[in-house]
Amino acid sequence: MPAGSLSFEAIGTRWQIDTPDPLPPAVITALHDRIDRFDRDWSRFRTDSLVARMARTPGRWQLPDDATPLLELYRNLYEATDGAVSPLIGRSLETLGYDRDYSLRPSGPPVPPPRWEDAIAWDGTHLTTVRPVSVDIGAAGKGYLVDIVGTLLTAAGIPEHLVDAGGDIRHTGSDSIRVALEHPLDPSKAIGVVTLSGRAICASASNRRAWGDGLHHVLDATTGLPTRRVIATWAIADSALVADGVATALFFRDADRLRSFEFEHVRMFSDGHVEWSQNLTGEVFA
Repeated sequence: MPAGSLSFEAIGTRWQIDTPDPLPPAVITALHDRIDRFDRDWSRFRTDSLVARMARTPGRWQLPDDATPLLELYRNLYEATDGAVSPLIGRSLETLGYDRDYSLRPSGPPVPPPRWEDAIAWDGTHLTTVRPVSVDIGAAGKGYLVDIVGTLLTAAGIPEHLVDAGGDIRHTGSDSIRVALEHPLDPSKAIGVVTLSGRAICASASNRRAWGDGLHHVLDATTGLPTRRVIATWAIADSALVADGVATALFFRDADRLRSFEFEHVRMFSDGHVEWSQNLTGEVFA
């Protein structure tokens, strides 16, 4: 275990940052401030966030400086999955009960969100909405924030670090780590293990944030319904942003359809069978 280990709760998940030496107080303050700023911009669970204002009023919105990589990834995922992955899924999640109050009580039947091309236009700086839209960046936002935190640590003169936000992990340094792939139906077991060195791994599973009669947070934006065929995914990429987004996209499309992104993956289906990349840096036990 590194000499420095910082743990805290933020954006609804547990964070752990491991470094060779304890982090200076000024760096810790900067980390918390940066995470809070990201939350104020992108959280649909806050009434004062930018996306909360978008959900109330259409208009032309100036996006934060960090928006470009996130929106570019979403646009590419939207096209690669024929619209199944969309940042406009927020209202559908709220209708199913995954709302600001975490009521977990559906308020109506599932409805697909509007199509990107019908509801929003993005010019690289501003997002124009022709109607109120509920933006949810849950498919890639946490991974992107992991990258932002890692970049901040590097800029602070801490080039070797491990950032883990609820299982979205970015490793930077000369050594390597082994990461177990938690069985989605039995957290006491692993279906495999991968070696991570200077890369990121992100996972998604339908048993996380699940409620009611088969409801969970991984929705197909073309139908507004929870996905059923795939129950867990893992993606390894050079950035946590790409790993997180691809892990979501793998619920809806085969890996061959996503080859515009560079990644390794493991995917588990509802019938129990598992597929994985031929070049996977690790092993699968199933």
